[in-house]
Amino acid sequence: MSEDALILVVDDDARLRSLLQRFLSDNGFRVTTAETAEQARDRLRYLQPDLMVLDVMMPGESGLSLTQSLKSEIGNLPIILLTAAGAPEDRIAGFEAGADDYLPKPFDPRELVLRIRAMLRRAQPATASVEIQTGPVQLGPLLFDSLRGELRSNTGTVRLTGGEAALLTALAARAHEVLSREDIAAALGTDEASERAIDVQITRLRRKIEADPREPRFLHTIRGRGYVLKPGV
Repeated sequence: MSEDALILVVDDDARLRSLLQRFLSDNGFRVTTAETAEQARDRLRYLQPDLMVLDVMMPGESGLSLTQSLKSEIGNLPIILLTAAGAPEDRIAGFEAGADDYLPKPFDPRELVLRIRAMLRRAQPATASVEIQTGPVQLGPLLFDSLRGELRSNTGTVRLTGGEAALLTALAARAHEVLSREDIAAALGTDEASERAIDVQITRLRRKIEADPREPRFLHTIRGRGYVLKPGV
């Protein structure tokens, strides 16, 4: 679990949003916020949070409805529900909607931090048995030689920029393992401020290796966790 995980806080209470943003940031997390379910959906179009802290009772779409919807769309996004309704039936409703944890208001922000850390540890993929790949990687009709940094097709070499070749090498070296942006940045020797640039490189790389970049076969986005390369014929 990385201490700089991205947390999306969704609550219509501006004071609580500000408090949580400041407190979570002080505890090493990156934080983005939204006031409504609609704003949260907008954030999720271009961000991949590692965890969502979500208020149940909001104007418009409720937190329960949003949780149920997101769990069917992106089931691996951990969600902690916050609510002033702390009766057993309310907690049961939250868990039935797909929430991973439930914290009744008012609460101590320190408890929320502990719950977030525990949940991120549980969500962390095991990597001990992953082999580092060094040989050629098959991507349908393409063959990537990581030692040469070359992507070849039946008709010749597919041109890769230096950044694309380095990115594909990093992904191929740990094929079938989900790599976070931080993992990829570390493998490429870039700083964390360049993480958004990695997303751009991913998009460009998909155009080179995928028949349909909108429906990737090999380079997959794992919502809230990162990217994974799954070679195949």
